[in-house]
Amino acid sequence: MGIHPQAELRGHALIVTVSSDDGRPVLDRRAYESLARTFHEAADDDDVRVVVLRGLAGCFCLGGDFSEFLDATKHQRLIAAVTDMFRMLATFPKPILACVDGDAVGVGCTILFHCDMVIASSKSTFRVPFVDFGLVPDAATSILAPQKLGYAGAFRFFCLGDTLGAEDARALGLVAEIVAEGSVEEAALARARQLAKKPVAALLQTRGLLKGDTGVLCDRIDREISLFQQALQDDTTLRRLQRIARLAA
Repeated sequence: MGIHPQAELRGHALIVTVSSDDGRPVLDRRAYESLARTFHEAADDDDVRVVVLRGLAGCFCLGGDFSEFLDATKHQRLIAAVTDMFRMLATFPKPILACVDGDAVGVGCTILFHCDMVIASSKSTFRVPFVDFGLVPDAATSILAPQKLGYAGAFRFFCLGDTLGAEDARALGLVAEIVAEGSVEEAALARARQLAKKPVAALLQTRGLLKGDTGVLCDRIDREISLFQQALQDDTTLRRLQRIARLAA
């Protein structure tokens, strides 16, 4: 039986842990499915006014599960799960906050671009090594990253694969606040409580206006996923991923 941490409702804030089904700091197919299901339910639950994403102790998320990338028999269900989760993030109607205390890598970083606020500890780092792996960005970050970081910042972050520390991430606009280690979750919950006290309709309408047309994001998600899937069929990319997987083992 999986030990994926259950979502926890505190007041009107739903705390969701980003990890694999068996408690690793990566996302596998079942984790994508679980996250999508949680967000679908939260969207329809009037008791939930804010969602707070958190990682495991000392780490936010190290990205996707490489073993699923390398197993072609898993690609179809993996792509379906990833697409559903990304589309849910893009269209979710309520505020999403993230508390990051450690490393946020790959998809563990790109999901942060869908958050309205990212609160991080000073030790947190952010990296998106997709190009190094022979892959393209995901989660519509080919749109969201230039919007948030500016084109030059997004180019360096995605194409050079630079690792951002917390201060650099705040300077670029990815991180909203930096707090002391050990107090990240409470800081995020304090912001969540602030938001939960706002008039609900006005808050959601204002957020929707700020977000704009989410259909554009969904179209880009589909395009990125298509390119990602093509890359997983390329022999050179697969050999590169196999080599990286061996080094990480």
